[in-house]
Amino acid sequence: MNKVDSQVVLRMGGFYSNSNSSMNVTNPILGQDFKIDFEKDLKLEESQFLPFFEMFYHFNERHNLYIDWKQLHRTAEVVGITTPFQVNFEDKIYDIKAGAKLKTTLNIDIARLGYGYNFYQGNNYNLGLSVGLHTMFIKTGFEGDIGACIEQDLVLKCDQQPLNRAIDESVTAPLPDIGLYGDYEFSSGFRFTAHAQYFYIKLDDLKGSLVDIRAGVEAEITENWHMTAAFNYYEVDVDYTQRTNSADTHVADYNLHYSFIGPMLSVSYRF
Repeated sequence: MNKVDSQVVLRMGGFYSNSNSSMNVTNPILGQDFKIDFEKDLKLEESQFLPFFEMFYHFNERHNLYIDWKQLHRTAEVVGITTPFQVNFEDKIYDIKAGAKLKTTLNIDIARLGYGYNFYQGNNYNLGLSVGLHTMFIKTGFEGDIGACIEQDLVLKCDQQPLNRAIDESVTAPLPDIGLYGDYEFSSGFRFTAHAQYFYIKLDDLKGSLVDIRAGVEAEITENWHMTAAFNYYEVDVDYTQRTNSADTHVADYNLHYSFIGPMLSVSYRF
């Protein structure tokens, strides 16, 4: 392809992730906050093969647009919770007692749209800067032996409203990220590619960050079909400040930390 020609690249693949997920909760007996581990404490699968999709539009020698999507969905069940905890979802407090049977869901979808500019080019290499927007769709859910807590006379009471589900579905507004990317053709038909993207925001009741680092090798199978093997590190941290009616009531703010590290494999088509 001539550098000034426009080109669309569609890439689909999967990544094998080793995940580490945690969330801030409160021990109602001790009144202390602690991190509950989704893999160790709630038995979510630590290793999993997950899909992703990317599309690039190169509209001249230096400029490109991109959109990508990742899906990180897991569900697991624990017969007996060893440590009781309380969690604050959307300013409502839920109580999970020791010995409770609990089904946990943690779904994270991340969609990004951005623009890239190749500011440094040669015959067999490119180096560029990217700016974009990303939106996170997060569903954290518990099903089983759960009680809803209410505040009465400045005291938190959790035994009067039994229910079966506690679900928080959060969508962050499109938030900016910035990054660097590059590629280098080290042999005919083989190209080293890498990118690093970063985002951090602290706004009102929301604090969040995202880190995405990837490096791999792309091989040309035919003129239009390419295959890429890469290694990826990905980390998301979201923190919402929760509010209750009473200043004397304390339950940990909603904080979700998710990271994975693992190999990725994809195929792409150029037209």
